[in-house]
Amino acid sequence: MNHPGRPALLPPTLPEWDPVWSRIVDVDTGDGEHAFHVLDTLEALRAEGIEPTGTILALHGNPTWSYLWRRLAAATVDSALSGGRAWRLIAPDQLDMGFSERLTHDGLPTPHGPEVRRISQRIADFDAVVTTLLAEAAGSSAADAAPDPAEAGPQHPVVTIGHDWGGVLSLGWAARNTDRVAAAISLNTAVHQPEDAPIPAPLRATLAGPMLPTATVVTDGFLRVTLRLGELSPEVRAAFRAPYESASLRHGIGGFVADIPVDERHPSHAELQRIGADIAAFDRPALLVWGPKDPVFLERYLRDLRGRLPQADVHRFELGSHLVSEDYDVPGLVLDWLSAQFPTASETTPAPEATPDTAPAPRPVTAILDARAEDETIASVDFSQDPAQQISWRQLWHVTTSIAHGLRDLGVQPGDRVSMLVPPGNNLTAALYACLKIGAVAVVADAGLGPRGMTRAVTSADPQWIIGELPGLGLARAFGWPGRRISVSPLGPLQRRLFRTETSLTELARTPHTGGLPTPTGADDAAILFTSGSTGPAKGVRYTHADIAALADVLSRVFDVREGTGLVAGFPPFALLGPAIGATSVTPDMSVTKPKTLTAAAIAEAIIAGDATMVFASPAAYRNVAATVGDLNAEQRAACAQVELVLSAGAPVPLDLMDAIAEVFPAAAIHSPYGMTEGLLLTDIDREGVAAAAAGDDLGVCVGTPIDGVELALAPIDDSGNSADELLTGTAARGRLGEFVVSAAHLKSGYDNLWRTSAQAARDGLGGRTWHRTNDIGHIDDAGRVWLEGRLQHVVTTPRGPVGPGGLEALIDTDPEVSRSAVVGVGPDGTQALVAVLDAEGTPLSPGLAPLDLSARLRARVAEVDGQDLAAVLVAPTFPTDIRHNSKIDRSRLAAWADRVLTGDGVPRRV
Repeated sequence: MNHPGRPALLPPTLPEWDPVWSRIVDVDTGDGEHAFHVLDTLEALRAEGIEPTGTILALHGNPTWSYLWRRLAAATVDSALSGGRAWRLIAPDQLDMGFSERLTHDGLPTPHGPEVRRISQRIADFDAVVTTLLAEAAGSSAADAAPDPAEAGPQHPVVTIGHDWGGVLSLGWAARNTDRVAAAISLNTAVHQPEDAPIPAPLRATLAGPMLPTATVVTDGFLRVTLRLGELSPEVRAAFRAPYESASLRHGIGGFVADIPVDERHPSHAELQRIGADIAAFDRPALLVWGPKDPVFLERYLRDLRGRLPQADVHRFELGSHLVSEDYDVPGLVLDWLSAQFPTASETTPAPEATPDTAPAPRPVTAILDARAEDETIASVDFSQDPAQQISWRQLWHVTTSIAHGLRDLGVQPGDRVSMLVPPGNNLTAALYACLKIGAVAVVADAGLGPRGMTRAVTSADPQWIIGELPGLGLARAFGWPGRRISVSPLGPLQRRLFRTETSLTELARTPHTGGLPTPTGADDAAILFTSGSTGPAKGVRYTHADIAALADVLSRVFDVREGTGLVAGFPPFALLGPAIGATSVTPDMSVTKPKTLTAAAIAEAIIAGDATMVFASPAAYRNVAATVGDLNAEQRAACAQVELVLSAGAPVPLDLMDAIAEVFPAAAIHSPYGMTEGLLLTDIDREGVAAAAAGDDLGVCVGTPIDGVELALAPIDDSGNSADELLTGTAARGRLGEFVVSAAHLKSGYDNLWRTSAQAARDGLGGRTWHRTNDIGHIDDAGRVWLEGRLQHVVTTPRGPVGPGGLEALIDTDPEVSRSAVVGVGPDGTQALVAVLDAEGTPLSPGLAPLDLSARLRARVAEVDGQDLAAVLVAPTFPTDIRHNSKIDRSRLAAWADRVLTGDGVPRRV
């Protein structure tokens, strides 16, 4: 099939495309003069009287074209107009692609045929175009360029960005031009195809013999499949297809596929190996942006890139696919990252004056455990075992040290990530503290995330090792989780092959103590803990050894948890802190993923076994404890009466539940600390404090005042529902709706593989401290107490201003017919109507519109107390909540459900 050539053209009118960006550039690429269509924002900037102070060189992959970078182009121009760095974007269409010149071809592309433009030539093409344009901007022509390329280009930062095969090519070019390039960015790409791993199925099918030209050139099959890997509108999809409407225009698509080196016999194999080696030597800042649902560029390719670019920041859009920049704000991420790497004078925050650090170095997390190596008293009791298993401090020290040596001998290195697929109890404690002793990083994604959520979490953390019970190992096998496998108990030959395990904790626990163990520092990562996933994909939260030591110190200092304290931990994170504090930890008989399975008898038996004076559990667990208190015998009641402190975390605890808890533990002080995975203890309130708050006029859930060591600020919320950049403290923060911002030594060190999320959460520099934006909203009253009113994404933007749903919910929940409520917004932003949704579960209410008398009563109550108008009161069949706490309501899903009901779509049976 003959494919005649075609000159480069300017694109037609397209959505989101500014014609001023388009230009045709003629350059000598080494095999002749060729014409390229280039997206170039230089004229758009100069039309506004702006000269570039930075340049981004972008390269598309296959089968896209420079249209892929239209949103980045618009964002860079908008940023320049707003006073930010003026980034010029240069994005050529590759030859035979987009609206660049079409070459003449005498046949269809094949991997070894002459009708293919090889990757080495494509890098030369890119070099010719960008060198010409950079020299042009510097006031010289390519012909007059100085021998030193750096002298021929702009004297400002030059950054590359690429996607798909454009990622490989742009990274390769950047690595070979470090005298000109200041940083590199890449979106979903691959450098190396492992010999022991199959080529991804979509490519394998396309590369199969005659399928290659048929799927890529003769038909538009490859193009159509690729454009389905993103949420594209019909108009945008048509724009991507515009340069490829006929077979004669698609030869470049087939040629690109044909040039994928699948083995060492391929003509481009050696060049790709050279590119990979060059990238591994690139030492400039780098950013890797990833859509994990990409069926072609799989996790193993990201792992390879991170190995070559260990300095790279990573940001994963967990639900993103191949065309990640079409579904998410990649331009915003890119500009945020570039601002952090190359701040302008106006963006640079003066460094705070250095103050002498007089604080003592944190005590190692394993210090108390090591000090009690000969102590025969009980360290831990595990009721998840049958019969209950108790171990002494000496046994715990010995087994953790042996496992640590065994892991070291197996090849576990400091910094290696170890996924813990083990329920809370002695086995998890032993595995965790063994990892802490050698500087390995424990990855803890609890089963409450469900199989899909756990798969996303474990895959994003990319562990090198997995330690698991059989259910966890089964999930790892079924979903292809990464990591070499270690079982908890020894397995038979068949099971070992089935689950691909190499050894077991039991076997490792027999390892002799020979040689020294690595000594982690306070700055080293210790654990990755995952959020509940109640408002989106669960996020990995990074804790260092110093962070965990500081958290243990908070428990000791604030709640008087000291060595020898008996602690019943129905809230898993705190069971793991027992050895760090020196407390005897007891894991009660309950299902971690079902807090309501904790009974009064189970908690009493745990108290007896650990001689405990302190109990920690979630509100959902305490409700069932209170409901089953009648089952206690005299000995169990006496055990509960010896408890001195009851803590409940994971959700606010209402006064009626505190009163019920007081009947179970009559001598205990009852506290409800507020926190989150990013900061497990931030504020605290006791039963008397809850009662005092309930007697006042404030709306919301009062969680008390900041604990010792926690600083609190407020970022006010504007009419659009966003929190301000400014932070208010002291009296200036009182009585205003805002996002809570906290600072403390025991906060997380960042999010894992979420560069932008980490940067946004910690973007404030008030007082020279590190702050964390909690995403929780509410207000601070005149007494300095914190009142929660929901999450930032759940703010309702009414015509009268922003409303935090939690305040109205607390008011509505006082009605005797209401078990639980959620206030959501229905309608366009800024004009949303307030709708109250009630939970039908456990009530006689029927899904749909609430009874007229109840609706009228609630609307009148809200209007009287808060002056707000409820547009409607609905009843949902059930509330969507997280599994871990059974309390965090997904108001976004409820809002969508309410919208369907109010627009006449009936009453959906599921939310």
